[in-house]
Amino acid sequence: MRIAIIGGTGSQGLNIGKRLAIAGEDIIIGSRKEEKALTKVEESLELLKDYDDIKMEGMSNEDAAQAGDLLILTVPLSAQKPTLQSIKDYVGDKILVDATVPLETAIGGSPARFVDLMEGSAAERTAKILKKTDVKVVAAFNNVSNSLLSNIPEPIDCDCLLAGNDNEAKQVVKEIIEKIPGIDCIDCGKLEKARMIEKITPLLIGLNIKYKSQFGGIRITGIPKK
Repeated sequence: MRIAIIGGTGSQGLNIGKRLAIAGEDIIIGSRKEEKALTKVEESLELLKDYDDIKMEGMSNEDAAQAGDLLILTVPLSAQKPTLQSIKDYVGDKILVDATVPLETAIGGSPARFVDLMEGSAAERTAKILKKTDVKVVAAFNNVSNSLLSNIPEPIDCDCLLAGNDNEAKQVVKEIIEKIPGIDCIDCGKLEKARMIEKITPLLIGLNIKYKSQFGGIRITGIPKK
């Protein structure tokens, strides 16, 4: 399986890509400009040179969406719609993991505050934009901080909350994410649950600011993790 990270040249996308590449996945880093993707991949390969069999290449977002078997969207809210519109002809019936969080930074505000969307959540907004395709949208990575992702090779002390309407798609996503050491995935239900999952992010950001930390995460206890 080839995993294409759409808008993957930012720190979140690159660090997800590095983590999954270390875990043995074949990674494509997508960018609005192919040259930027190629540069970021070259830098990442140099950083990961001590690991064996790292598979990572750079492409434009459109080429990445076409070549990837599973897509991960890692863009800020302001870039979500134009990025999805640029790849909608290539998503088909693939799985698209949406890591977008509607933070107030999109309108010049605080990263510790949430922006309410008409669709209810960023993931539901993605599903609406791509409604004429057969894509299966799964919300994930919303509550896993970039500081945890970038802290390679340390395991990630955080659960990853999932939401989506297709159970098989969620299982595929779960199995891939749990290849990253330390992460447990928890299926929270239908895609509408992304409304609550996404709102955890500004809370965690606020807590990290308050307690001068970078590694705040969330663990769900008392339920069986399958």
